Amino acid sequence: MLKWAFFFAVVAVVAGLLGFTGIAAGAAAIAKFLFFVFVVLFVVFLVLGFVIAKKVVD
Repeated sequence: MLKWAFFFAVVAVVAGLLGFTGIAAGAAAIAKFLFFVFVVLFVVFLVLGFVIAKKVVD
């Protein structure tokens, strides 16, 4: 998912440099959304990993 966010960020930058502001704004919005979904999922799985590891060790 982080790869897709990076891809859309690059597309947004290239489109912005070439003057396609509508496409750049859309790609930037998608990249931002994917990045935040990635961060939320990362934190959730990190917490779950610590909780499960603690139960397995105990």
